[in-house]
Amino acid sequence: MPLIVELDRIKEAVEGIDVIQDIEDGFVAYSQGNVQVPPVGELHFEDPPGNVHIKYGAINNDDYYVIKLASGFSDNPNVGLPRVQGMMLVFNQRTGQPVAFLLDQGYLTNVRTAAMGPVVAKVLAPKNVSRIGVFGTGLQARMQVEYLKGVVDCTDVIAWGRSDESKASYKRDMEAQGYSVETTDDAGAVAATSNLIIMSTPSLSPLLTAGQVRPGTHITAMGSDTPDKIELDPGVLVKADVVVADSIPQCRLRGEIAQAMMAGAISEDKVVELGNVIQNPSLGRTSDDQITIADSTGVAVQDIQISKAVYHAVK
Repeated sequence: MPLIVELDRIKEAVEGIDVIQDIEDGFVAYSQGNVQVPPVGELHFEDPPGNVHIKYGAINNDDYYVIKLASGFSDNPNVGLPRVQGMMLVFNQRTGQPVAFLLDQGYLTNVRTAAMGPVVAKVLAPKNVSRIGVFGTGLQARMQVEYLKGVVDCTDVIAWGRSDESKASYKRDMEAQGYSVETTDDAGAVAATSNLIIMSTPSLSPLLTAGQVRPGTHITAMGSDTPDKIELDPGVLVKADVVVADSIPQCRLRGEIAQAMMAGAISEDKVVELGNVIQNPSLGRTSDDQITIADSTGVAVQDIQISKAVYHAVK
């Protein structure tokens, strides 16, 4: 029988895992061509609004392969449920036997997404981060900042949000962790005072334009994970000195890079893959005056890495 792991036990296991290193190793393996990652499966719903992603893959000659189901239903908080749901299924790569069902309710997706932030920051963030700007006030807007601890020495945050209630909640929660937080509904104020910006909204229209982004800024864009979402005007990518994709094949179809390519603003020649930048940092930021962008659409190798780590920790 496969091991069935509930959320509480999964959270305990994550406390003892070096998630950032596991995710970094996964991206390197991916860019080396050692990972099978088929196209993302998707379901879309309108009433209530929601979507389901099915991501799956295998590292060649590894012990396991993983199938992940993750959903996002924006109205869930109105009925007392988390917006994100899901589970990760771990199988023996040699026999196909299921070895673990990780009933994480989307938690591991949130963790592996947040863990990409510091992986990216190591090779793309300016040496001295004066302020962290955040677009969004939800869970990822919190976790992305929290996971930068130890990589970025900055506790000054400005967060953009749409509602006064969400902004107040974000400010209260993050200040309780020792951050200094200003909130705003002015995107220009975020760009004008921050040199590391996190995009973490499900926006369907651009929130930042090229004219707002200052030299020396790094942007981690992780909210646009479907073909229709967009947080950055394509001109931002044109202006950038370095544009990094978590997966070039996947970013052709979804995310900020796909939007900019469809608009004819950039070509694929401008894009470098994250795993290659990790292996060769000269492909990333080489000057504090450069503008750098990392487009995070979420790759199955992240799910593989975190699922294996949790399974090893609890089995």
